[in-house]
Amino acid sequence: MKAEPSLNITVNGMEFDNPFLLASGPPGTNARVIMKSFDLGWGGNVCKTISLDASKVVNTNPRYGKLRDPDDRKKVMGFENIELISDRPFDTWLEEFVEIKKRYPKHILIASIMEEYRKEAWQEIVERVQATGVDGFELNLSCPHGLPERKMGAAMGGDPDIVREVVGWVMEVAKIPVWAKMTPNVGDVAASPKAAIEGGAHGISAINTILSVVGVDLKTLRPMPTVEGYTVPGGYSGQAVRPIALRHVMEIARACPGVSVSGMGGIYSGGDAAQFIALGAHTVQVCTGAMLQGYEVVKKLKQELLEVLQEHGFTHLDQLRGKALDYFTTHADLVARQRRAKAAKIGAGRDAETWRGQIKEETDALTSN
Repeated sequence: MKAEPSLNITVNGMEFDNPFLLASGPPGTNARVIMKSFDLGWGGNVCKTISLDASKVVNTNPRYGKLRDPDDRKKVMGFENIELISDRPFDTWLEEFVEIKKRYPKHILIASIMEEYRKEAWQEIVERVQATGVDGFELNLSCPHGLPERKMGAAMGGDPDIVREVVGWVMEVAKIPVWAKMTPNVGDVAASPKAAIEGGAHGISAINTILSVVGVDLKTLRPMPTVEGYTVPGGYSGQAVRPIALRHVMEIARACPGVSVSGMGGIYSGGDAAQFIALGAHTVQVCTGAMLQGYEVVKKLKQELLEVLQEHGFTHLDQLRGKALDYFTTHADLVARQRRAKAAKIGAGRDAETWRGQIKEETDALTSN
């Protein structure tokens, strides 16, 4: 009798009931919503990013912008935010972490942290947060907007040398797993992830949101979301970013073999999640998809992912992970493969050997170039 598929997974020593995590953002803004996510069946929760001094964090209203389907205005294709990291006091977060782990000791709580470019600040936040009993860290080296003047977020994560240095500071004091969250707003996808691993990180999270301008209000000719008539570029998320996120996860998985990857970006279904896993992800994170569909969507996500495993006769996620990675190649190789396929179909009345010889000559010329 064939065993039923399981979604259980162990990553960097952390045991998840399933690979679905709520990503850092509104779904993890305080203890109440984090504990609710555990009750609903999420495999883990990455809290909203915190820093030592929340007094420097001041949000605006509005801070969200939606890109709607022109044929169905109720459908949101993309979502931009200019929201900053948590503005709640650091000590409040420490108290809540303790309470969460006391009430949910077996559920995985990842603390998302971000600090200025100072060794003492990074090491202080790591030591104080890990003392609460959280299961792991996600280093936010990738927030695309807000606080660049303090060299935080993507202003830090876009520089591999700084990434390597900061992760090294963290690893000097960290006693629990550490993931580094990457920005897509770079030219070389693999450079900063490889630097993070060189610095000692256990895993990589990708992608954070894409720096964007969601649109211009043609009645006022002001960019959106408009705050007192002005705005700043923000982070773009939602279903529209999934192809970009998939490409980043693929590139990272190929560049950092054996390293755990937590993939995110436009995941709205279990099938979406399966694509990330097939490209090398160990866990997947959902933020905008949960905000727009409701946090209860996790039940549907798990069922749909199980159906993918069942369809292929897999019993666990390890059998799906990376299945699609070996099928990326070069354009020259695609041409060669297609020509060989055509040659194989030549009828008995054609001079197949002559044709194949011609194909080989052309293929060799292509690959040598």
